[in-house]
Amino acid sequence: MVAKLTALGLPAVIMRCTYAFLSNRRQRVKIGDVVSEWLEMSAGMPQGSYLGPLTFVILIDSLRLTCMTHKYVDDTTMTEFLNKSDISWMQTYVDELVQQSTDSGMIVNARKTKECSLVQLY
Repeated sequence: MVAKLTALGLPAVIMRCTYAFLSNRRQRVKIGDVVSEWLEMSAGMPQGSYLGPLTFVILIDSLRLTCMTHKYVDDTTMTEFLNKSDISWMQTYVDELVQQSTDSGMIVNARKTKECSLVQLY
């Protein structure tokens, strides 16, 4: 994340504040009267933080696919227009999305991934 913020050319003070916010964090879980031990967090954004949505937008904005792409919050739609005799390149685009997401530390949720094919007749 720090590398992405640096690439945006943000002032050093914002970089230091973001790094401080994300570094040396601990968490524990409480269920009823039972409290777990503290666990050092090495990755992730605290849920409900003001920086969470902003950092996610920065992460998802870095996805630069070679097909038509529409991004909204945590959804990405890839579009391909084909003539009847054309061969689809969508699997290549999906592989590209998975690779770029992995490189950015994101995971594509295959259970939430859908394919939609529309046929236009005229």
